Amino acid sequence: MLALLASGSSRSSSNNKLAESENSAQNSNNMSWGTELWDQNENLAIHTNRGIDALDKFANFLRDRVAIETEYAGKLRRLVKNYQPKKKEEEDNEFTSVQAFRNLLKEVGDLAGQREVVSESLQLQIIAGVTLLSKTLREDRKKCLSDGATLQQNLTAQLSSLDRAKRNYEKAYRDSEKAVDSYKRADMDLNLSRAEVERYKNVMTTKIQQSDDAKNEYANQLQKTNNLQQQHFSMLLPAVLNRLQELDEKRTRGFREFIVGAADVESSVAPIIARCMEGIVKAGESINEKEDTFKVIERYQSGFTPPRDIPFEDLSKCDPDSVQDSHYSNSTSNHLTIRGTMSANKLKKRVGIFNIFGSNKNSLTADGQKEDFSDLPPNQRRKKLQAKIAELTQNIAQETKARDGLMKMKIVYEANSSLGNPMTVEGQLNESEHKLEKLKVDLKKYQGFLEKASQMPTATSSPQATRNQLQNGHRTSRHSNGSADDHHDDGDDQPDDAGSLSSSASPESGLGTSHTSLPGSGQGSANENAIGEDTYYETEVETLNPVGKCRALYPFEASSEGSIPMSEGEELQVIEIDQGDGWTRVRRENNSNGWDEGFVPTSYIECTLYA
Repeated sequence: MLALLASGSSRSSSNNKLAESENSAQNSNNMSWGTELWDQNENLAIHTNRGIDALDKFANFLRDRVAIETEYAGKLRRLVKNYQPKKKEEEDNEFTSVQAFRNLLKEVGDLAGQREVVSESLQLQIIAGVTLLSKTLREDRKKCLSDGATLQQNLTAQLSSLDRAKRNYEKAYRDSEKAVDSYKRADMDLNLSRAEVERYKNVMTTKIQQSDDAKNEYANQLQKTNNLQQQHFSMLLPAVLNRLQELDEKRTRGFREFIVGAADVESSVAPIIARCMEGIVKAGESINEKEDTFKVIERYQSGFTPPRDIPFEDLSKCDPDSVQDSHYSNSTSNHLTIRGTMSANKLKKRVGIFNIFGSNKNSLTADGQKEDFSDLPPNQRRKKLQAKIAELTQNIAQETKARDGLMKMKIVYEANSSLGNPMTVEGQLNESEHKLEKLKVDLKKYQGFLEKASQMPTATSSPQATRNQLQNGHRTSRHSNGSADDHHDDGDDQPDDAGSLSSSASPESGLGTSHTSLPGSGQGSANENAIGEDTYYETEVETLNPVGKCRALYPFEASSEGSIPMSEGEELQVIEIDQGDGWTRVRRENNSNGWDEGFVPTSYIECTLYA
């Protein structure tokens, strides 16, 4: 019961409040400045001026906000530009995290665009409207105040006229009263002549007439003043004040519309900003750590297997003539130097013939890699070649479509010469044919590279494992006689894949000699070299001491001059390490003639250098 009474009382209270609000709204609609504030002209002038100042303040606020929005959008765009991936980082685009970051940058750029839209809309729609409204209101207010001042001046002038008429009437009345008193005293005075009494009578009559005239003028001015004052306060001034009221209501209504309009501008881009946020979330959710891990494996997997265990070497069973030092270094040694392998007085620089002939086969691409990617591990080399072949195939398809289009255009021009001159297409067609032929040649070349790379066996140990044993990047340059110079790697001698047996730096190019012509082998002659070995080499007849030993991982058939064959598992002496051309000079004991010396592919052997 109490709950019902409480609910009933609450409903009645809410109904009363609603009725009061409706009554106040109706009363406010019926009330006007002209009737309620007829005597507050100055305060209304101050109020309207402050209202327009508030509108101008709102316009300045919007201008500052537009400046902030513009600056924010510009800084966002600069931020996106500064963090765009560089050209050297494009190879990382395959990772999902990098792709997500690029998508994030794109969405942030779109956010900057939306902030620019907000800035432009506020500038063109809201600020321009506020400025125009403020200007119009100030002009209308000035006119209203001018009209009100004119009405007030007219009323003041009429009041002044009434005051003058009243003062004149009061003076004339007093003068007439004095004239009447003077005449009465003169009439009572028996000593005055009749003429003098008549004169007082004439003065009295004149003063009474002047008093009556002043009285009539005062009554006339009073009537005029009352009429003007009634018209002023009931019609003229309320009209001016009502115009000020309309002006102020227009300002207030405009204020409301502009605030709502600014919010609408912000709301109009909110769905797009929400989509940008969704895009950022989607970019973040697209990151897949397992996929990135797999791509890292795909990128850097060399195809080599870890090195085998280092065998125990029983020095008592070794040939003392074949080993200079009983100590050897394992594959992880970081303290081996060339000076520890051969005496410095035997080091002679081999003439740079490899650079002359190697520029054709192993020319570098734009990214610093060799044309046939022979400097990469086998797996990576095959992937690079496959990607290059796919790119060339796509280019050939595009160029073929372009050529077909030109041929059709030429046929149309030949059928109807008014459409164009066939000779103008002839040059473009020839150029297209030339490009297409070049692309096909490149495709065939890279297919050959891929075929050779696919035929190579997979090594069980990386050839770099041996090269990395040289401390601080020291390299040894080979001579035809096996001597070496100790120097720092300056980056000019790029490593080559030893599996590329057709390299111009190989013995096939004539730069190396066979075991019958190598110095120190006791057989052959330097004149047997097709190029002329005496032109490029300084020879020594001194037999070189071995710098290490190696074991053949795969069988190798010596099909080029200067190389020697080997069988899988065969152990050989290393007399000169790889100089970056993919070949290592080795020596084998031969029962018939003593020693066989020659070059074998570095990737086909596993080396162990002496300490």
